[in-house]
Amino acid sequence: MKSRLARWLALFLPGIFLLGFNIGTGSVTAMAKAGATYGMSLLWTIVASCLTTYLLINVYGRYTLVTGETALQAFRKHIHPSVGIFFIIALTAGVCGSVMGVMGIVADICYEWSKSVVEGGIPPVYFAGAFVMMVYFIFWNGKTQFFERALAVVVAVMSASFLINFFILMPPPMDILKGLIPNVPDTLDEGKGPFLVIASMVGTTVFSGLFIIRTTLVKEAGWDIQDIKKQRNDAIVSVTLMFVISASIMAASAGTLYKAGLGLSEASQMIELLEPLAGRLATAIFAIGIVAAGVSSQFPNILMLPWLLCDYNNTQREMTLPKYRIMVFLISLLGLVVPIFNARPVFVMILSQAFNSIILPITVGCILYLTNRFDLMGNYKNKTVTNIFLILILIFSIFTSLIGLKGVWEQFFLD
Repeated sequence: MKSRLARWLALFLPGIFLLGFNIGTGSVTAMAKAGATYGMSLLWTIVASCLTTYLLINVYGRYTLVTGETALQAFRKHIHPSVGIFFIIALTAGVCGSVMGVMGIVADICYEWSKSVVEGGIPPVYFAGAFVMMVYFIFWNGKTQFFERALAVVVAVMSASFLINFFILMPPPMDILKGLIPNVPDTLDEGKGPFLVIASMVGTTVFSGLFIIRTTLVKEAGWDIQDIKKQRNDAIVSVTLMFVISASIMAASAGTLYKAGLGLSEASQMIELLEPLAGRLATAIFAIGIVAAGVSSQFPNILMLPWLLCDYNNTQREMTLPKYRIMVFLISLLGLVVPIFNARPVFVMILSQAFNSIILPITVGCILYLTNRFDLMGNYKNKTVTNIFLILILIFSIFTSLIGLKGVWEQFFLD
């Protein structure tokens, strides 16, 4: 019975790994802000983003199942080596900003939470140091399967926390159903329309690094085209949980902050704003979920650069090599920047968002080109319906990129 459960879980570990990659404090902040400002009216954005993610996971995965090549290997071999290098640089810049921002938010959350237990609270730097050491200790084991199983536990805690909170704080069911109908609210957020919020929700859900790493996990699992159903089921589990968790975060915020007419700019504000509205228990459960989300996203964040380098060079992912341990150690230390210097990494986070907004259209365009080449895909090349959806996604990604770049421009030159 135990071995059967282990085999069943192993089928979905790549998807769970991707879920941990995708749902971090950035996602929590984006979904909570959308719920606090617009209620459940932007729920359709989560649906559209998850469907987009599902399609891209399948298209990228199918390419690897057919050719045996990962995404970066394909970019290097069939497009140009500079495309692969671009993805390595851009994704690394993004995750370095994310490591700082995520650990800063997690430390702030724990600090606010600790105030209810210890007078004055426990300084954020202690929490950041503890989480950095825990994540690096798990990395030191050096095996992908161990990463995946450790992440599965954290993702389970995160999922349970947000789901419990959903049932405690959920808004009226009719509001949830209305949110599934696409619409753009008239409400302004700090003098701005909802498009930037929509762009941030899409950006946190449809993450380019997710699809690049997906191909590595598929190849390492030893799957081929005969396993296409297995890969599809894995993607369904990943995206379904992604939708449920994201919608639960939005609902918790919509059922409390939106109803009370309170705004939200950071996830850490949820602690002090939620407690008077929802009570200490709901606040504690939500805090546990945010911390789990932050820790779960740190695993793949610190692994991103060495995995990309191994992928690009087509070498074994031997994470016990000294060069990779040093590399990951230095990236992990970035998590201490915000608490130690008592500052927010605004510049780095904005820069990483700018990179992410540029990456997505290129990510879609590259796989659209590769999966339509008969010499690579044979009879498994894209069908017309798949191409239509990919082109629509490409157009929408360019639109969200322009919104994101406009937001960066306003942040630097107009504020």
